[in-house]
Amino acid sequence: MRSASEGQRAWASLWVTLLLAILGFLVIYPILMLLLGALTDTNPVVEGISLRHLSVTNFLTVLANPNVAEALANTLIACGGGTLIAVVIGLLFSWIVVRTNTPFKGFIAAASILPLFAPPLVAGVAWAILGSPKTGLINTMFKWMGLDWRVDFYSMWGLVFVFGIYYAPYVYMFTASALRNMDPSLEEAAEISGASAFATLFSVTFPLIMPAIVSGMLLSFIVMLGIYGIPAVLGAPTNLAVLTTYIFKLTNWSPPLYNTAAAVAIILMVVTGLLVFLQQKMLSGRSYTTVAGKAFRPRSLDLGRWRWFTFGLGIVYLLIVVVLPSLALIVAAFRKFMFIRDVASLFDARQYSLMHFYSIFDNPLTMRSIYNTVEVGLITAVVGGALAFAIGYTIHRTQVTGRRWIDVISTLPVAIPGLVVGVAYLWAWIGIPGGLYGTIWILALAFIARFMPDTVKALSTSFLQIHRELEEAAWVCGKGMLGTIRTIVLPLARSGVIASMTLLFVLAIRELGSSLFLYTSNTMVMSVLLLDYYEGGNLGKTAAFSLVQTVLLGVLIGGANWLSRGAAQGSVARTG
Repeated sequence: MRSASEGQRAWASLWVTLLLAILGFLVIYPILMLLLGALTDTNPVVEGISLRHLSVTNFLTVLANPNVAEALANTLIACGGGTLIAVVIGLLFSWIVVRTNTPFKGFIAAASILPLFAPPLVAGVAWAILGSPKTGLINTMFKWMGLDWRVDFYSMWGLVFVFGIYYAPYVYMFTASALRNMDPSLEEAAEISGASAFATLFSVTFPLIMPAIVSGMLLSFIVMLGIYGIPAVLGAPTNLAVLTTYIFKLTNWSPPLYNTAAAVAIILMVVTGLLVFLQQKMLSGRSYTTVAGKAFRPRSLDLGRWRWFTFGLGIVYLLIVVVLPSLALIVAAFRKFMFIRDVASLFDARQYSLMHFYSIFDNPLTMRSIYNTVEVGLITAVVGGALAFAIGYTIHRTQVTGRRWIDVISTLPVAIPGLVVGVAYLWAWIGIPGGLYGTIWILALAFIARFMPDTVKALSTSFLQIHRELEEAAWVCGKGMLGTIRTIVLPLARSGVIASMTLLFVLAIRELGSSLFLYTSNTMVMSVLLLDYYEGGNLGKTAAFSLVQTVLLGVLIGGANWLSRGAAQGSVARTG
């Protein structure tokens, strides 16, 4: 018995060591190389990695650079303003869906999370078509209506607006969950004491879910902090730089300033890490104090005739974040020339053709980028899904020593923006001959590391739903660890595994920040080619390719939903 127990401990130690080695390779090594790059003055492309001249000169140079200060100020204003709008929208819709008798709440709930599926670069392109100060469709409509109004989305407030409407779902998800878990007797007690519905909302309901509001606010701010696509599209025409666009600009100067870019990336990572730490503190504090010990049902407030007004707000939000941008992309993709003289010209069928689609598919890079994107997405989904399954199972279903370290290291990338991951992987692999740089695999590995926290978190829910008695029954019947995973855990968690792999696939197809530093002419992916089309000044091709990417994403998400439902029904049938 002792030898069998010692053998199990040895296998457990070996397993933990293997996972830590993989995570060290994917997460720790690139971060250390990024830090080394920020502390040296050597060029990794020409001279390779070197430990000569270690100093903090790059950090001092960056901190004294007025351009960096301006980019940091723009970043804080854009993300702060966007977060404020996101909190208002997310909180409003979570209250409407959970706490009121608004009709068609399921429809409003679905509309509230739809922006999550839109690639940021595509959203930026769509709003550039709508809000361009000279050729924007909104200004054309204002002119047609005789209104002397003008909008200009190539500005700070345009950036704030687009950030706010597209990242409100993060606040919605946190606050809707907290409202569902809140005991309504607390609100009833306030009303019995004479407080009005409005006073109850601001004196009882919102204060009680304040940790969820702050957590959603911080998460949306962190995500905005690492976004490149939207500021690249809306900020470039007026030289409005934020930290992400400034980092990319540094690597495109001649000669490229990799060391300075690494120092700025480290600063961005530290800011993000502090915010993530703050968010974790909020989540581990008062997050669950609204959950009472007895069962209850969330109460729906009767809004009377006002319920149709709240329903109208849901329709307006859907129009702004989905319908208008989609129509803008369709118009620009099928229109021969984007100049629109008046509204009659907008509806002139002779102005529309498939010429932009013919043009993009005549470009050999288009099909190559689609092929590369699907290949990277598949590798990321399969390899990343398997690794996330191994990590999630080790953390949640075992008691092996060292699993907490695995948990901590696999969570680290949540504090690293995608652009910083790209810079880190560039530093880690560009100076090593015969390495991964220039291959599809470096993109896939960067995406796996970047989205590891999301995938493990998505899988954890499935693991926690499986009762340990099922595994214990398998062990009593003589099944080993692998046999139990194959016959019990994997079949029962299959829908969660498919959903996690689909999430990885979708995130990999959307990702732009990491790809910008790691692609070559042979490994170009769709998001990079889309940015290339936009920077080339051809809005028609950009819109056409945006539609191709959106349709591809829609087909994949629909197919994954179909597979997940099939898997879930299969599991129910087996357990029944």
